[in-house]
Amino acid sequence: MTSLDGLRVIDAATLFAGPSAAMMLGDFGADVIKIEHPRRGDPSRGHGASVDGVGLWWKTLSRNKRTAAVDMSRPEGQEILRRLAERSDVLIENFRPGTLERWNLAPEDLLELNPRLIVARMTGFGQFGPMAKRPGFGTLAEAMSGFAAMTGEPDGPPTLPPLALADGIAGLAMSYAIMVALRAREQTGRGQVIDLAIIEPILGLLGPQMSAYKALGVVPKRTGNRSSSNAPRNTYRTRDGRWLAISTSAQPIAERVVTLVGRPDLVAEPWFASGHGRVQHVDELDEAVASWIAERDADEVIARFEEVQAAVAPIYDVTDLAEDPQYAALGTFVEVPDEELGSVTMQNVMFRMSDTPGEIRWPGRPLGRDTDEVLGELDYSGERIAALRADGVIA
Repeated sequence: MTSLDGLRVIDAATLFAGPSAAMMLGDFGADVIKIEHPRRGDPSRGHGASVDGVGLWWKTLSRNKRTAAVDMSRPEGQEILRRLAERSDVLIENFRPGTLERWNLAPEDLLELNPRLIVARMTGFGQFGPMAKRPGFGTLAEAMSGFAAMTGEPDGPPTLPPLALADGIAGLAMSYAIMVALRAREQTGRGQVIDLAIIEPILGLLGPQMSAYKALGVVPKRTGNRSSSNAPRNTYRTRDGRWLAISTSAQPIAERVVTLVGRPDLVAEPWFASGHGRVQHVDELDEAVASWIAERDADEVIARFEEVQAAVAPIYDVTDLAEDPQYAALGTFVEVPDEELGSVTMQNVMFRMSDTPGEIRWPGRPLGRDTDEVLGELDYSGERIAALRADGVIA
């Protein structure tokens, strides 16, 4: 048994944020039905690396989902969506505001059909406001949240992340919002509409930047790998050419690191007693740590840090991830059988549960793989399904 057995989710979103929320629900047992355009499919099918034309992003993002290809811009496709909504618990969509309404699928109409339905709406900028109808992607959220302005070297340009960071954060936030709405439904018997703007969840991870600005006029600056809250915190190169990351967020850790690298005198300085004080002397601290590490190989540095219970980690690329014993112990990566590629290795579910663990039942499927099955569950006859396919409404 998994936690979300019996929950039916319609994933009518595209690309990353909405589909990742649906993926997380599917990982723990929800019956997720992915709706795609019958001719174009989801754009994520073409993102990133592929094997024989089969996208690997898609395989992970759409795992545990049944896929039905339905043209929701057509009246017949809209009727399919309405029938699905009548029998589902959650609808996730990320069309521009007004699109569902134009397709006669407005949330209030769907809630009239199924008062227990949760309509989870995810857009770049939310359902209202001066920017609501603009196209919005995670990159714009990373820019507008202050993240890019804070990221990069002090004398370099603002820096965007090399991954769909804001989308991933928004997906996590949406899966949480859906669980909150499901809990509320247990108490009220009613569903509701969730309005999530991708520009907002990432703000919560950037700390009290607005609080500090309003109270103190502080505007965050780019600090590279350093922290504006504590020091030493940076990446350091070892004698054998490897890179290590060090954090001293806790005061005892800072004391252990500086003592280890041969500068216990610094611990006695009045400014050393707080992260803010250490930041004011970051050059001196970084020089002490960097010079000590540069004289030693990575394995020795890590061993010495572990001896004094200080925080250090090697900076990995994917080849290191594949060989790391901690990830192996956790089962972080799993090989999943796949009907197109034979098998696909991907990251496992995000956490372990003692009684109702999640699992990856299958990777993302070919376009329209489950259309007939889904429509059959909605009481469409074989003849009607064939007619819809011939007319291009489904695939």
